[in-house]
Amino acid sequence: MTLVHTTGKEPGLLGPATVPGPSPTLRAAPEDPPMTDAATVFVATCDLAGQVRGRAVPSSEQASALRSGTGWVPADLAISAFGPIAPDNVFGSRGDLRLIPDPATGIDIPADGDTPALRLYLADQTLPDGEPWPCCPRTFLRDTVEELRERTGIEVVAAIEHEFVLGGLPSSPPFSLQRFRQAEPFGSDLVRLLEQAGLQPENWLPEYGDGQFEITLRPGTAMSAADRAVLLKELVRDLARRRGLPVSFAPLLDPDGVGNGVHLHLSLKDAEGRPLLFDPSRPGRLSALGARFSAGILRHTPALTAWTAPSPVSFLRLTPHRWSAGGIFLAERNRESLLRICPTTQLAGGDAAGQFHLEYRAADATANPWLALGVLLRAGLEGLVRDYDEPTVWPEDTDASVLDGVPALPSSLEEALHALESDDVVRSWFDPRLLATHLPVKRSELAQLAGLDDAARIRKVADVH
Repeated sequence: MTLVHTTGKEPGLLGPATVPGPSPTLRAAPEDPPMTDAATVFVATCDLAGQVRGRAVPSSEQASALRSGTGWVPADLAISAFGPIAPDNVFGSRGDLRLIPDPATGIDIPADGDTPALRLYLADQTLPDGEPWPCCPRTFLRDTVEELRERTGIEVVAAIEHEFVLGGLPSSPPFSLQRFRQAEPFGSDLVRLLEQAGLQPENWLPEYGDGQFEITLRPGTAMSAADRAVLLKELVRDLARRRGLPVSFAPLLDPDGVGNGVHLHLSLKDAEGRPLLFDPSRPGRLSALGARFSAGILRHTPALTAWTAPSPVSFLRLTPHRWSAGGIFLAERNRESLLRICPTTQLAGGDAAGQFHLEYRAADATANPWLALGVLLRAGLEGLVRDYDEPTVWPEDTDASVLDGVPALPSSLEEALHALESDDVVRSWFDPRLLATHLPVKRSELAQLAGLDDAARIRKVADVH
């Protein structure tokens, strides 16, 4: 996605800041909307339960939908993962919104057998006059990126990788060619579909868990990375359904099994595109700016997980010795760390500074990608502008026993929600109505699974995700 901005005079942490111009209240549709073979155009958003919801219009109305959107309701944000609207949501039956499609997000899902083609757009939720709605998750990320740029001059490059499980396949060894081939033709069809949709797939691989696979997309802007994460899950689910394969992105499918994570990769650049995280003279080769950015994330991690791992079973996966996130610490190339300094390579003339980035590992696909990435950037910004202590960078060869004493992640969603309520800094990032919707949605999901054992709770979440 192309970011259009003007240059302002307000100094940032890195010198003159690049300040975005004013956002239009209504997006101008292309003069000639792209032709589509689809009979319908679906205009979609992603909610607090990580579910993609929206409305369809006839393809003949595509131009009109791009200009003025389609109707939506504030209380739709309060729908829980399991269906009912959270009983304590602040919107009730009042109010109206518009779903305004972003033309840059449009993709075509081609016809396949008896399944017709579909044109799909992601949308911003706005007020009826087109003004931004402060509770829109996509608007939250956009505002975060713009504030980070305005205050620091920093541009974000991000990538989001997903793990999921395909059912109906024979047992096969982890990472094996056998499993890779057993997933055909689904795998090749998926890569082709993602390429045709412009999502730029980078890797498609068999993973460690039974029937588990991973798909990664190329890095891009923060918004494009989050948009692609929303679209990726829907394309995988849609293709799997058409191929008769059960699929789940749920954090766990078995209490003792391997979980599905979402890994958020971040690098920072200045307005001229120079990398900002790399300094070979410092611990872990992480620059002072990168350490301060990391300090903000580590400082606010308990509250952040209420957004990045927000299902009733997410924290069953986030425990030590599962290669998910075993504690709140920053480390070189350690898959138990919350923040991992990823490796670089000099092969084929690779540039270490350009490759250098951080990976946040305490997230899963039950999260809203716009909010998950947004809260990480907000926390990083706090680390840049506040006087937080610089974190320890644990070397790759640190003995695991030494890390037993690092701060623990929340042990449950309820604990994470309490941390969110107690963290005044994190709470300040949100419109009060968004916060007052997220909390009851998550607690209603907990209540709907109350009394079930872990295995039953996991099955309920897996059925949804």
